Amino acid sequence: MSSPLHQQLSREFRSRIASGQWPEGVRAPSEAALCAEFGVSRGPIRQAMASLRADGLLVGGQGRPPLVRRNVPEHSATVLGSFTAWADSEGHRPGQRTLLQSRHAADAHLAESLGVEVADPVLTIVRVRTLDDEPALIERATFIWEIGRRLMEFDPDSGSINRFLLDNDVDLYSSDHLLDAVAADAEDAEALGVDVGSPLMRVRRRTQDSAGRIIECADDRYVPGHCSIRITNHLTAATGGMGKIRLA
Repeated sequence: MSSPLHQQLSREFRSRIASGQWPEGVRAPSEAALCAEFGVSRGPIRQAMASLRADGLLVGGQGRPPLVRRNVPEHSATVLGSFTAWADSEGHRPGQRTLLQSRHAADAHLAESLGVEVADPVLTIVRVRTLDDEPALIERATFIWEIGRRLMEFDPDSGSINRFLLDNDVDLYSSDHLLDAVAADAEDAEALGVDVGSPLMRVRRRTQDSAGRIIECADDRYVPGHCSIRITNHLTAATGGMGKIRLA
């Protein structure tokens, strides 16, 4: 059985980037041009381009074709930054239940984390993410208002925030992650169905655009026994380690 059309297109586009047919720093062909070249509708083209964006091979756009970026650190839109993309790739059923979607004023902690002023508007989304209908993590993400304004049009119960942002030409370029262990507080315990004080794996994340501006900070707390995180660092690419979430 042949693979879906968008996957075939994705492989072709990746090959063009790897071979230099689409040089780094040059804008990729427009959706209209690619539709005409391959004789397909915009849907498969957009899906294929979104997968390249998710892997950091295309960035930016803002109404224009995105830039090709071949030799950049791999960002984590398909790994730590996107639970939905990872779960789908592993053959599991991802889900989500929104606890909060709120526009509010940044406090001192969020202002420092996001590089904004105290009392500037931000958007916070809190969701319980599930794997095969079982709670796997509680996700708390806060966005600068330029991005938050767009997310007011998004239903957080519908799926991947990253995919929505990528599909709307938001420049998700890189993210860094700080991992540690914490005890579940009352909100964690109620949302995840664990006891207060239970150990949780915490991943604190900051996402930047290609200009280095911080656009999101997040605090994700994983239930042990559902997920673990493996990070592989390469000596020849010390700034671009890759991570992968996997079932424990």
